[in-house]
Order: sequence, then structure tokens, then C-alpha cells
Amino acid sequence: MNQYAIETESLHVNYGKTAVLWDISFKIPRGCIVGILGQNGAGKSTLFKAILGLIKPLSGKIDLLGGCLVSDVRQKIAYVPQRESIDWDFPITAEEVVLMGRYGRLGLFGRVRKADREAATNALDLVGMRPFAKRQISQLSGGQQQRLFIARALVQDADLFLLDEPFAGVDMATEKAIMELLKAQKQQGKTILVIHHDLSTVEEYFEWSILLNTRLIACGPLTEVFHRENLIRTFGKGQMLFDEAADSLAKSQSGFL
Repeated sequence: MNQYAIETESLHVNYGKTAVLWDISFKIPRGCIVGILGQNGAGKSTLFKAILGLIKPLSGKIDLLGGCLVSDVRQKIAYVPQRESIDWDFPITAEEVVLMGRYGRLGLFGRVRKADREAATNALDLVGMRPFAKRQISQLSGGQQQRLFIARALVQDADLFLLDEPFAGVDMATEKAIMELLKAQKQQGKTILVIHHDLSTVEEYFEWSILLNTRLIACGPLTEVFHRENLIRTFGKGQMLFDEAADSLAKSQSGFL
């Protein structure tokens, strides 16, 4: 049995004449949590869209969940987009958003069943959002909105999770709670890819990492790929020096609290 959740081979993606991803080849084993790191414009969100079949690569190959095409396993993939890409004024309740994760399971006439509502309620419970089930999504805070889309992914019972900056605009308590939920999914054999920006939490959150800068810088266990040389190739020396200075300042200030 093929043990890889994702395999890409010589993947090239262009926007017009501009190369966004260039010659990307990697393999991600099933059942791990992977942090995807890179600067803005490095191709992280584009990689997700290519995996989901939302963008057609210029060339190359993507196999999912044991060598399948995305069209064959679409219902086994849960996607949490960036919050900025969602119309939060759309007239829909929190519960209805979570139920969208069950649409692939609905019968011929697409009727929501009792089992679907129970699954949605359980997922809302898991993310601490059950009291807000009937609330319109625009009335939720940023952290609540993010929890809501995590619940939608959970209720789908997918094998592969793709989360695009799930911690943007949320407080640290919400971030930690979301990570605990993701780690619980990992324990069930799920594979989780997270686009992430905070280098200070990478070693706490992830066991594997993909480092992108249009080209693939590295892919593998953190112990092998998460080091200064690769980070400089990914982010540039100037950004690394800035991050290190900010981290040192934060640590020195915490000593006076």
C-alpha cells in the first residue's frame, strides 16, 4: 500500500508568464502534521490550490492519498481557506456553515438528516462553538470564525486537511486550542498541512515541514530541514536577522515581568 498522503513530481505552476511554483517534487507520509513555510508570494497558497485542483499546473503530477487523482478523493480532503477570502456578510448561520462539511454525504435529494445535524453539533462542541450555532457568521469574532471552519473540516471526516493560515487574527488561546484539535486528528491517522508564519512555534506544532521560495527549499522531518541555512534560503538573511532580533527582545522583556 502506498503510504504517502501527497506526492508531487516536477510541479510547475504559472500565473500568466510568471512562475509561482517551479519544479516542485516532494512526498508527505500519511499521519503527520506539516508546517508550510515561506515568504508572502512564495507559492504556499498556490500549492494548496494545485493540490485541490483549483489551478491547473503548467506541468507535473500530483497524487493524493495513495496515488489517486484529486477528482477521485475530493470528499476525503478538507480545506480551510484564508479568512480574507470568505464573504462574512453572507446570510448563513454557524451551524449551516458546519453542515456544509456533510454535503458530500447527503443523499440523492440532498436533505440534511438527523445524523448530519448531530455530527455538526458534536463538531461545534469540540471547537467550543455550540452556544453560537444559530448566530450569523458576521457576528462572530475572528477567532470564532476560524474555529467554525475547523468544525466544518472536522465534520467532513476527511483524511487530508489543508489549512491556509488558520492562526491569522486569532489569540494565542484559540491558536493552542486549534492545534490540540489538529493533533487529535493526527492521532487518528489524518494528514494535516498548515500554512504558517510564526517561526517561534514551528518546533512545538509540527513534525514535518515544507519550505518554499517558488522552488522547493526543503521537505522533511523538522530535525532534518528546520535549520538556519534553509531558513535563510527561504526567507532571506535580512528577514532572519529581524526575526532573531525581535525574538531576543521579547525574551529580554519577559524577564522583567
